[in-house]
Amino acid sequence: MANHKSALKRIRSNNAKRLRNRYQHKTTRTFVKRLTEATDKSEAMELLRKVTSMIDKLAKKNIIHRNKAANNKSRLTKLVNSL
Repeated sequence: MANHKSALKRIRSNNAKRLRNRYQHKTTRTFVKRLTEATDKSEAMELLRKVTSMIDKLAKKNIIHRNKAANNKSRLTKLVNSL
């Protein structure tokens, strides 16, 4: 157990950041799933813009690796273009 006030505060702030990161990551995965199940091209294009932005934000905050973000965006773009 932590013995210093600053260590206790660090534990609290890390937990808060962890929960925020998990929420953002899970929300993005939900939108990715919604995009992969889309059948209408115009709807998929709109979702792609939103999902791409979300993925970029996750990569910028180091929630996911930038290469994983690039791979996901590429895969989703190919999927939308094939509709």
